[in-house]
Amino acid sequence: MAEEPDRSLAENYIDFLRRSIPSGKKLSGKLVIDCANGSASRMVQEVFSGLGMELILLAGQPDGRNINLDCGALHMENLQKAVLREKAALGVAFDGDADRALFVSGRGRIVDGDGVLHIASRYMRQRGLLKGNTVVGTVMTNLGLERALESEGLRLERTPVGDKYVLEQMLRSGVNLGGEQSGHVIFSDLATTGDGLLTALQILRIMAETGQPLEELLRGLSVFPQTLRNVRVREKTPLESMPQVMEQIRASEKSLGNSGRLLVRYSGTELLARVMVEAESAEQVDRHASALVRAIEQSIGAQR
Repeated sequence: MAEEPDRSLAENYIDFLRRSIPSGKKLSGKLVIDCANGSASRMVQEVFSGLGMELILLAGQPDGRNINLDCGALHMENLQKAVLREKAALGVAFDGDADRALFVSGRGRIVDGDGVLHIASRYMRQRGLLKGNTVVGTVMTNLGLERALESEGLRLERTPVGDKYVLEQMLRSGVNLGGEQSGHVIFSDLATTGDGLLTALQILRIMAETGQPLEELLRGLSVFPQTLRNVRVREKTPLESMPQVMEQIRASEKSLGNSGRLLVRYSGTELLARVMVEAESAEQVDRHASALVRAIEQSIGAQR
């Protein structure tokens, strides 16, 4: 017979989460949580009760087959509709293993990991808690966050995509805040890995201690339009050996100047070239991304 799970493990984890937010100031209003029919489902009631908010749970009935199925952080439209319908103060969506969290403000604005880093960095800097006045992000971190951090006298360090790279850079630089756009956020004074429940509690803590709603905490962050396009290729020829691709990269970089950013790289696991472009306008993003995709397709595009 299989051994029964040790209940003390969950109890210790819940106790750790509760201790991550000081008692005192309470929140009011409704809190909608989308559990993605995943690992958070069995403990959110216990973790988030006692904060003064009315809990409304979505997708909290896992059956072994419905994890992430039209719910959770992969389907933010469900949470967005529920927050607006319930006139809630905040919405939180976890993914299946709850290592990341995304948010919806009371006005229906979807907030990703970049938004969380903006909020947390300002809060921590104002209290002298942000080490090195630096935040670690990735190559996908929105340029809007970098500009917002600069306006606060803070610096952004970028790494390849992956929270392991973020943590490695945090340890090298002695930084205690980092994360990814996808919602993996690391508060290294508390934990050394992304934890969606911990991230949600830190956002709630900031809201309680500042007395500000999420929308107000995001003030100063203007997100640049961004796109990521995948191009199927025959082979992963070095980019620098393809004149047409390099010519277009240089032309786009010159055109965008300091008002945008682009990244062209190969997937680590598939025959795909990934093209990321962000700029001040959606028209610029589409124009440059389309030109880069055409250059790659004409050079090494796979037959369709």
